[in-house]
Amino acid sequence: MTIQLHINPNSNTLKYLQLVDAIANAISEGTLAEGDMLPSVNELVKNAALSRDTIFKAYSELKNRGVVESVPNRGYFVTRKLNRVLLFLDTFKAYKEVLYDGFRSNLPENISVDLMFHHYNINVLETILTDSIGKYSHYIIMSFDHPRMKQIISKVPAEKLLVIDWNIHTDRHHSFVCQDFGKAVYQSLMPHLDRIRKYSRFILVYPKSWTFHPVEAIDNFVMFCKDHQVNYEVHYSIKDLDIQKGDLYLLVSDRSLTRILDQAESKQLEKGKDIGIISYNETPMKKYIKDGITVLSTDFTLMGKKAAEYVLNPGEMKEVIPTTMILRNSF
Repeated sequence: MTIQLHINPNSNTLKYLQLVDAIANAISEGTLAEGDMLPSVNELVKNAALSRDTIFKAYSELKNRGVVESVPNRGYFVTRKLNRVLLFLDTFKAYKEVLYDGFRSNLPENISVDLMFHHYNINVLETILTDSIGKYSHYIIMSFDHPRMKQIISKVPAEKLLVIDWNIHTDRHHSFVCQDFGKAVYQSLMPHLDRIRKYSRFILVYPKSWTFHPVEAIDNFVMFCKDHQVNYEVHYSIKDLDIQKGDLYLLVSDRSLTRILDQAESKQLEKGKDIGIISYNETPMKKYIKDGITVLSTDFTLMGKKAAEYVLNPGEMKEVIPTTMILRNSF
């Protein structure tokens, strides 16, 4: 069995780990299958210019991972298919932890997951993703709006790629599990129109300086308010926002939520009565903060579960997870 070995003597990665990665990649890609024999130590010493100690250390590491086993007088054999998944999220936030738990808890223990974050930095995303090609059986990527995104994710074989949360810069061959940031906003507000009309103003707080929330949410918020004669405003900064009694706030960032709650407390305004608050994205703590915060949110546990299904059941997946309003005391 021939394995493509690319041992770089100038790499910061130790040689034995480069060998581990090369064999793991071969298993993930199907070049090596269960029951196949690994190259002998003597063969690698001759053809890969590696020391015996380096090879034994690499094979011992693979044995510790349960991927290979040694048979006396015969050699090393692949014991199981290696499933290694790259989960590439944007940032770490409370609702991302919910998504991760939904993903990890629906995968068997023999599937390893490497969790990384790109923090909306296109260079970080490109560097890590380019370096990871061939190392994983599946790539689960949280995309964002950048002109280079489509070209970068096209480096991943389409059958191994799942785009999650925001279906942007994909083509028809790509699988996705996403939420709708546009019409879903309009549709989620509709059942609560009478309640919204009780407030003097409906204010969307969209802090441009620190949020990457899709702008289509703004368009649908404005459309909803215009269609139903709701007095509205869109604030692009929280810095100078002075909350007033009778206002209803839709917040796309938890930092904005904190500032609104601080102002409400200092002005002795009771949420759900003097002011209304709707926060984007459900998190476990929003059930309990100040007796409960109303949320406009998709189901991140379900999104994680669907991503796990993609890993376990090869094939195309195109799913939109519904967005709903969860009513609590703040609205």
